[in-house]
Amino acid sequence: MFGPHVTNLGDDQRRFTERHTAYYERRARGGCGIVVTEGASVHALDWPYERAPLATEAAAGWASIAEACHGHGALVFASLDHSGGQGSSAYSQRELWAPSRVPEVNSREVPKWMEAADIAAVVDGFASAARVAVESGCDGVEINAGQHSLVRQFLSGLTNHRGDEWGTDRLLFATQVIDAVRGAVGDAVVGLRLSCDELAPWAGITPEMAPGIAAALVAHGLDYVVAVRGSIFSVEKTRPDFHEPGGFNIDVCRAVREAVPSTPVFLQGSIDVPTAEWALAEQVCDAVEITRGQIADPDVARKVADGTADTIRPCIRCNQTCQVRDGRNPIVTCVAEPSSGHESADPDWTVPASHPREVLVVGGGVAGLEAARIAASRGHAVRIVERSHRLGGTAALVPHQRPLVDWLVAQCNALGVTSMVGENGNDAATAATASTVVVQATGAAAGVRPFKVSEGAVVVDVVDAYRSVFDGEGEPWPSTGTIALFDPIGGPIAVALAEQLGERAVLITHDQIAGNELSRTGDIAPANVRLAQRGVHIERRSLLREVRPGEVELEDRFSGQRRTVPCVAVIDCGFRVPTEPLPGVTLQAGDCVAPRTLLEAILEGRRVALSI
Repeated sequence: MFGPHVTNLGDDQRRFTERHTAYYERRARGGCGIVVTEGASVHALDWPYERAPLATEAAAGWASIAEACHGHGALVFASLDHSGGQGSSAYSQRELWAPSRVPEVNSREVPKWMEAADIAAVVDGFASAARVAVESGCDGVEINAGQHSLVRQFLSGLTNHRGDEWGTDRLLFATQVIDAVRGAVGDAVVGLRLSCDELAPWAGITPEMAPGIAAALVAHGLDYVVAVRGSIFSVEKTRPDFHEPGGFNIDVCRAVREAVPSTPVFLQGSIDVPTAEWALAEQVCDAVEITRGQIADPDVARKVADGTADTIRPCIRCNQTCQVRDGRNPIVTCVAEPSSGHESADPDWTVPASHPREVLVVGGGVAGLEAARIAASRGHAVRIVERSHRLGGTAALVPHQRPLVDWLVAQCNALGVTSMVGENGNDAATAATASTVVVQATGAAAGVRPFKVSEGAVVVDVVDAYRSVFDGEGEPWPSTGTIALFDPIGGPIAVALAEQLGERAVLITHDQIAGNELSRTGDIAPANVRLAQRGVHIERRSLLREVRPGEVELEDRFSGQRRTVPCVAVIDCGFRVPTEPLPGVTLQAGDCVAPRTLLEAILEGRRVALSI
């Protein structure tokens, strides 16, 4: 199953678009058996994000998606949703609806207590939306009672404090919705996405409660259940990143399946192919949902079926570009597969070149590797020259990114790309013949330091620090004493290093909180918890002014007051600058154009290869 998730592929009228159709059709073409569309609000006042689909506007889109996916043998289920108190009033300019007046954790907004007429309107909305979805060609619907859902809010003691019938019987709203949907769609499939652990045992749904809840709801005519985790108090657990081990829902899935032995139960939660095969063999579940994995590689199912699972592009669970429910309104994509979300516009990167050439790629980071991979797949004879002892660049130094690097290297090897490490790429470019196409992918270098360094002070570049901490190379700083990490970016780099150094680390940030930019991936709160658990000291609202032997001088960014903090060395995790252009080379990709993320590096590598 390709599960429901925010894509932001809709339009200003809250409709599904051709981009949705292309997106889902690509997964169906890749062998996915069930596609569940992005959740559609069943009531017009529920407008949780700008381009959230609205069921009353969804008929044409559902029809297009169903027709496209059916052509590949896939079933299509429409996800039906209402965000309740976890929505937003920014777009509707109306109050939020919820079972009780429990403030939303992030916005602090207090919702309206739903009256009987409001409840009836939402129940009718679920029924009407289900009817339209099936009449439009969908094979069934999936009711959302997961993390961002009104149905879960009625089920939970965290958010349902009512004293009427919908509070004394917290199952009542869910059963009314299921009954109404079943009555509307007849024999079509009706599934339920159910939060089985809100991670708030003082009042929420617990793993011990989930089997009973599932059994009671299944009795009302459900055809399958997807066991998930998360609540208003644990948003980061809905789609955790690489810090959370994969398969984190195995236990709750097993318990739910035992409670409803006659109803298919789907395993969800960072599932890869080996875990899926194990879970099915061990009867943990009846089927599996792989969503981020199919964003990273839409051909997962086909590759498993034809015995080429070892070629599946890995999902590194970074959440950098697939988690898009934020104020920037990005559309869904993947750092490893930038064509995800752009299927209706991106060219076919593997179209054979009309005139095969010799191609020299200078720099073996991810940009260079992707350029080499695409160029070789198009029929060019490709050679990579990398000055360090290994391919992958800085990505190879980051533990959770190494699987992607390994995949790129394996793909290049399989395509006959010649790789030379430990050689000077500048010399190779100079020696290249006139007929050779040279691509520069030499990455970035340390930028200008915005602080003074006194004689005798130890300042270490972040790349050298990563080689030491994560790649086992010798430490470029004293073996004892406090290490200060200068982090003007607020991203994952300095945070990860600080975690590893633990009590030796002092993290210097000009923000009010460490890792400010991690809010985009959902890791900001967990990261600060991990830093606290590791004993990392954080200097907030601080500008680094000078590094002296044995200490740093900091300035409070608001008051201007200066103070010193003892340390034996500073790791500079600041902004980087492009490496110098190679003479006569016009094709560039990655950080040598402008230092950015994995996404841009891989995308530019592709574009350069397509231009040859």
